[in-house]
Amino acid sequence: MLTCMLVAVGPRPVVGQELNCSVNLDISQLSGSDFDYLQDLERRIREYLNQRQWTEHRYRPEERIDCTFQIFVERTVGIQEFTAQLVVAARRPIYDTAQTTPTFRVKDQWTFEFSRGSSLLFEPNTFDPLTSVLDFYAYVILGYDYDTFSPLGGTPYFQEARRIADLAATANASGWESLGNDQTRTALITEILRPRMQRLREATYRYHLEGLDRFVASTEKARATILAQLEVLDALTQDVSRSYALDIFFGTKYEEFAAVFRDSRLGSEAYTILTTIDPSHSSTYNALVN
Repeated sequence: MLTCMLVAVGPRPVVGQELNCSVNLDISQLSGSDFDYLQDLERRIREYLNQRQWTEHRYRPEERIDCTFQIFVERTVGIQEFTAQLVVAARRPIYDTAQTTPTFRVKDQWTFEFSRGSSLLFEPNTFDPLTSVLDFYAYVILGYDYDTFSPLGGTPYFQEARRIADLAATANASGWESLGNDQTRTALITEILRPRMQRLREATYRYHLEGLDRFVASTEKARATILAQLEVLDALTQDVSRSYALDIFFGTKYEEFAAVFRDSRLGSEAYTILTTIDPSHSSTYNALVN
């Protein structure tokens, strides 16, 4: 059943603006106690993301976007420079339910600088290895969320993320390369904003608003709508040989797809499409025909 794969909505704190982010910073891979001050960075990032107003819109507490930033510090590069694996994820409610659906999830390698007692300052016109990455993903989260509520509704926020990527390019910063690596932050935002990827973004809108949000009220009709969007993506993958944005989309949604079509008369048809356009998750989709 769909309910097996979706996460229950919990209470939200009455703080912040658009984002309701939980932050976890893990320094267990660093030896010694010299880096204990990094624990303060966890709190500073949480406050930076949650206490800033990122859009011109007013959000009620229950409307804030639930997201997570998991930071696994792996090693030191210099006295105050670190490399880490960053996992960013976001989700939004499903209408008429107490459940949520994931909208975005990505793993990223991150090099940043932080010294004891440093403050995180929002300086949108200056590139900073730490805050610019936070800004970038805050806008990407907003873009993905707005895209689920209106066709191409996230464009202004994706454009903000693109502006940050352009700033990073002037600094020749790691993780932002535009050449030689098709899975960087710059590659992602460039691809999202390309006209050919409008089909993915429009399918995302219909999947959420006309599919998931109507799943409880009209389950079979919702499944048919979702299947139609998979057919759109099937056609898109025939035009796009390799796509980081599509990889992220399926990496975020594959378990949900399997849950939507489990025990459905459309399961076999969905299986055929899903294993064609997303073969890396075939083992999960096998449940649709077994």
